[in-house]
Amino acid sequence: MLPIRFLLAVAHLFALAIGISAVYARGRALRHVRSTADLHSVFHADNWYGVAALLWIATGLWRAFGGVEKGADYYLGSHWFMGKLGLFGIVLLLELLPMITLIRWRRVLKRGMPIELNRTSLLAKLSFAQVPLLLLMVLMAAAMARGF
Repeated sequence: MLPIRFLLAVAHLFALAIGISAVYARGRALRHVRSTADLHSVFHADNWYGVAALLWIATGLWRAFGGVEKGADYYLGSHWFMGKLGLFGIVLLLELLPMITLIRWRRVLKRGMPIELNRTSLLAKLSFAQVPLLLLMVLMAAAMARGF
């Protein structure tokens, strides 16, 4: 039987791969939206980003504060971890508008009403802006794991 800490680490890394791919795919899909018919691929990528985010947060919190890894004191005492949390906060701020907008669009579409698509360019830019920050989080995680 594999130890829980190994399984959590694998799930955390899978979430990373899924999340970066999904937010990039969402940005690309948003660039090509010309009508509501084009939103299917945006919503599909956004769903995967949501799954990745939930998995990322759950496994990250469990690993850092659930007593399966080095312990909360280690993480909270690491400047790399604090930097990673800071980047996470920026990603979250960048994600607020896309998340709220796409939730609204889904609701409006369910009611069969028209959607104003004038924000697609901005939402694509916000999606793409998250990618380098997520990659920097990987760098910080690797530095933290190596004890730098």
